[in-house]
Amino acid sequence: MNEPARLAEEEAASLWVARMDGGAWSEADEAELQRWLAQDPRRHGLLLRTHALWQVPHIEPQAVALEEDAPLDIRTPGWRRRGVLGGLLAASAAGIVGALLFPGRGVGYVTKVGEIRRVPLVDGSVMTINSGTELQVRIAKRAREVELAQGEAWFEVAKDAARPFVVASGKVRAKAIGTAFSVRKRDNGVEVLVTEGVVETWSDGEEAQRVRLSAGQCALINDHAIVHYETDKPLSVDRALAWRSGMIDLDGTTLADAADEFNRYNDRQIVIADPDAAGERFDGLFRINDPEGFAEAVRNALDLTVNTSDPRFIRIQRGTKPQTL
Repeated sequence: MNEPARLAEEEAASLWVARMDGGAWSEADEAELQRWLAQDPRRHGLLLRTHALWQVPHIEPQAVALEEDAPLDIRTPGWRRRGVLGGLLAASAAGIVGALLFPGRGVGYVTKVGEIRRVPLVDGSVMTINSGTELQVRIAKRAREVELAQGEAWFEVAKDAARPFVVASGKVRAKAIGTAFSVRKRDNGVEVLVTEGVVETWSDGEEAQRVRLSAGQCALINDHAIVHYETDKPLSVDRALAWRSGMIDLDGTTLADAADEFNRYNDRQIVIADPDAAGERFDGLFRINDPEGFAEAVRNALDLTVNTSDPRFIRIQRGTKPQTL
């Protein structure tokens, strides 16, 4: 391919990625994209490479709602976009720490601590990636596969009966055709929460233990069995996925579990230094980047001591005189 033709192809791929990032994606858009891809098999790889380089805007840390096609970086203020330069989209180390093309494996994404990112995929699906997550995405002619190494992501899956959408984390599998669900890797297994449609989940080698989850249901699966299964609890699912809007929704959550949630998003870690205090339960809705606000609310509600003298930690325990935040 000569140089003018190559640049034209690169610019066309850039425009496609910009369209996917720019707003609603219709069936007509998808059909047009597939026609463009079918004209030259090399365009599949080109689109993936261009998509990996795409840098979308950052939202102010104070923002609450995750806007359409926008990442929520709770630690980096201001909007910024890298535009088209010479027909190529410039790469940036900000936002997705790594969005690299792995030959034969698809595109890899790594989000840093405190970053939430919304990523449109070439099949029309969209994934929202939570803080501290690492995953690989492979969209092929007969399969759509995601491998979640760590962290959590929520998937809005475009309907395509010929290409089931499967998320794998270790031996655990979650399969959907057209639905919306999240997958989170925990220490004791993999949690699957369904917000729309039906998802089938199981552990590789334990196919007899398959379970079908519908909207409002969730399950925790390890390598051998279903560890925990909840049905018809849409409010619980919505609370667990409040991070998509940059929030943590606590509903009778223990302080130990609440601290773990805040610690997912912040370099400054909350330490519950008293075993008795760790079991106290708490309600409230907080921004994920506001551990200080959470600590102050806990101090006022539960009469606990909050020590903020160390900039690396917020220590919560029983005591006689809380420290002013």
